[in-house]
Amino acid sequence: MNMMKKLLGALILLLSCTQVMADDGIKLDKMPDRIHDNATLQNGAKLFVNYCLNCHAATSLRYNKLQDIGLTPDQIKDNLLFTSDKIGDLMNVSMSAADGKKWFGAAAPDLSVMARAKSINAGPSGGDYIYTYLRSFYRDTTTQTGWDNLVFPSVGMPHVLWQEQGPRELTTKTIHRVDGADGQKVWEELTIEYGPQGYWTASAKQLDGYTGGATESFEFKALDPDRAKAYDDQAADIANFMTWMAEPIQLKRQQIGIWVLVFLAIFFVAAWRLNATYWKHIK
Repeated sequence: MNMMKKLLGALILLLSCTQVMADDGIKLDKMPDRIHDNATLQNGAKLFVNYCLNCHAATSLRYNKLQDIGLTPDQIKDNLLFTSDKIGDLMNVSMSAADGKKWFGAAAPDLSVMARAKSINAGPSGGDYIYTYLRSFYRDTTTQTGWDNLVFPSVGMPHVLWQEQGPRELTTKTIHRVDGADGQKVWEELTIEYGPQGYWTASAKQLDGYTGGATESFEFKALDPDRAKAYDDQAADIANFMTWMAEPIQLKRQQIGIWVLVFLAIFFVAAWRLNATYWKHIK
């Protein structure tokens, strides 16, 4: 009975630590930079429309803006528009905010500028956040949707791409201080293993002689590695598309910036030579 109480207490501590870690900024994986690759942006747009646009709107973008990533109007109409949508329409959804709150506990946020909203100054980009988030879902039978996420604990969104990723197991290990049998603080390692169906088991052991500090680690194990690797590519394409969507002008802005720097370099050389010519007879 005492052992069960210890495990439950440690589990509560783990969940609170996970929340703090997410709020403080869990270590994010670097998103593969494919922002200049129209093929991957187009694939990201297809995945976004098919899997994300069912609940999440992107009302800062019109479908015809997708021509900037190489899609033709016919390709947009045939592959990315729903029956009643027109190519000049904003990327809206039929689900209302009230329905979203009723079904998922909160209205699904608009994703138009989510990549910019999640960017950290002088730190990870919003694309890194999205890329890590999409790859951090795990099954948990104790949640309402049957899913949870390491980056966003207690998330109301289910893992809509789970069939693409395939089954996985998650092992979490937390080292923290607890009250020992003699009332003194001791170090304990709590291990929780989540199976592919979301059922979990917990075990704890005392670490005698441990001199490190409190730590927390997570490890996923894909039961179908090839499928999981293919999903990582899909997650990267979605993250790159959402990064582009948050600022569609960024590619043109970068091109203009390069030409401006080239012009300034040429102008500097010309101005330097004119200055030398003007002052060469003056001592």
